[in-house]
Amino acid sequence: MQISTTANATPVDDARLAEIHANPGFGTHFTDHMLLVEWTPDTGWHHARIEPYGPLTLDPATAVLHYAQETFEGMKAYRHEDGSVWTFRPDQNAARMIRSSQRLAFPELPVDDFVACVDALVEADQRWVPDNSGEGGEKSLYLRPFMFASEKFLGVRPSQHVTFMVIASPAGAYFKGGVKPVNLWLSETLTRAGRGGMGAAKTGGNYASSLAAQREAIEQGCDQVVFLDDQEFRYIEELGGMNLFFVHADGRVVTPETGTILEGITRASIIELAGKLGHAVEERKFSIDEWRDGVASGDITEVFACGTAAVVTPVGELRSPSGVTPAPSSTELTMQLREALVGMQFGRAEDTFGWMHQVC
Repeated sequence: MQISTTANATPVDDARLAEIHANPGFGTHFTDHMLLVEWTPDTGWHHARIEPYGPLTLDPATAVLHYAQETFEGMKAYRHEDGSVWTFRPDQNAARMIRSSQRLAFPELPVDDFVACVDALVEADQRWVPDNSGEGGEKSLYLRPFMFASEKFLGVRPSQHVTFMVIASPAGAYFKGGVKPVNLWLSETLTRAGRGGMGAAKTGGNYASSLAAQREAIEQGCDQVVFLDDQEFRYIEELGGMNLFFVHADGRVVTPETGTILEGITRASIIELAGKLGHAVEERKFSIDEWRDGVASGDITEVFACGTAAVVTPVGELRSPSGVTPAPSSTELTMQLREALVGMQFGRAEDTFGWMHQVC
């Protein structure tokens, strides 16, 4: 894919960028440029370009505004101690976007083109990738590739004009002052996705469907919401934005099976990494009763969640209208997995899997 570049004539100056890097937050500040590629049935993917970051002009009849045909990805770029910049398993994000595109009736952006587009924007805005001077820094450049129905048309059919974009935003460490367990609220009335639906696609509708339950969780003093299956309200699915794992006293690790949940890149990496560390990993149905009873008996020693933003985080209490399940007794494997992944991502540990991809 040939990508043209129009440089931003008024980039953020170095002094302001230093202020942003000192306290980047998340999703608040955006880099000097953005990448766009368009698709039509006759031309295919075309007009790939990097241009100054700025607002889009959309007709009120643009299809995505009415039918929610869109997908997105979330990933990060990391600066290593030698100044080089890397991403983590970008080919897997590309493959997942293809699966999401198939479910949303979108054209597929080939893996190589996806990676090339992300690389091109990161390279253009590499000064925005924060430095992590000092031991244990976890600042990064968050990358948001996304695709949406950009045709001016009102009608229920796949869009005949599609736009793929990549934007980027510096991100601070998810946990300030050290990793802390997250307390979870169990939704007993709302579900995130159903069998045959879009649960395994990374599309905004799945996140929109989690917001009412997430608001309820916050009202109950919790950080995240846990969803159950839509058939029996019995089996654990995932959180509003993270996958779950359960560590047993005998070393087994269980995570809910896929089909109606998002197949997280961090989730897949943990499954491989835990196996290499000698832990048998089971992907299967896992009930809420198994969670409660396992913690009560001591059979479940750790519960943790994972995702791009937090990487790995221990789970504390599980709260619901039925009562409170206390935090498990340990975080040993949780923190071992977290340190291994974060170490690889920031170049502080050897990448024995070949997961890191150098951009520049």
